Amino acid sequence: MIISEEANILLRLVIAHLLTDFVLQPFTWVEDRSKKKFRSVKLYLHVFLTALIAYLFSGAWNNLWILVIVFTTHLLIDIWKSYQPAKLKYFLIDQFLHLLVLILICVGLFGKWTEAVNWLLNLYDNSYYLILLTGYMVIAWPLGILIGITTEKWRVESAINSDGLAKAGLWIGLFERFLILTFILIDQYTAVGLLIAAKSILRFNDKESNTQKKTEYVLIGTLMSFSASVIVGLAIKALITYLI
Repeated sequence: MIISEEANILLRLVIAHLLTDFVLQPFTWVEDRSKKKFRSVKLYLHVFLTALIAYLFSGAWNNLWILVIVFTTHLLIDIWKSYQPAKLKYFLIDQFLHLLVLILICVGLFGKWTEAVNWLLNLYDNSYYLILLTGYMVIAWPLGILIGITTEKWRVESAINSDGLAKAGLWIGLFERFLILTFILIDQYTAVGLLIAAKSILRFNDKESNTQKKTEYVLIGTLMSFSASVIVGLAIKALITYLI
């Protein structure tokens, strides 16, 4: 398979970013940035190294502006992050902004601003992607809330929240619905069965939670979550087949 030049450069820029932001950045540098903020010398050393490696990896050595753009944007983003708490959402925002900069650099290198805007507009108008987005949003939030409300009386009765990690059930349910919907959409029904089996083994091997009420509560919640995800997945496939 032949990869386009634009994609090739983007991949090289992403590799350069992963190397400098994770592999080559010692944890002591991250701590120094968190403590000293924009006054951290390690911050500027990291940003310079990031810009230099991105420029070298790009192969577009006649475009020094790449080094300037990466240095400036990476510095601003990292300074902003240094003032934020060490939480997942800020990490994701940080990485998204870095990736967005790299994508814009590739677009700028080849002067395809019009093509990029048209691609985004087509994506927004594409019913296929809108249906997929709707499906994943439904299983992520409304279904989770619905299952939580439906099983609330059994959760209280079984004292399921008396031990265990905080909100563990919420995250387990979210990920299992996400996986099931994905498996249904790619026609991997066997994987759905394996997921059900794996969760059953883990639950029933948990001796501390192996009371009748808790076991029945877990079974009800699991079956509701799996059934709803399968129904949503089949509905999405039907919509894609008949409406597109």
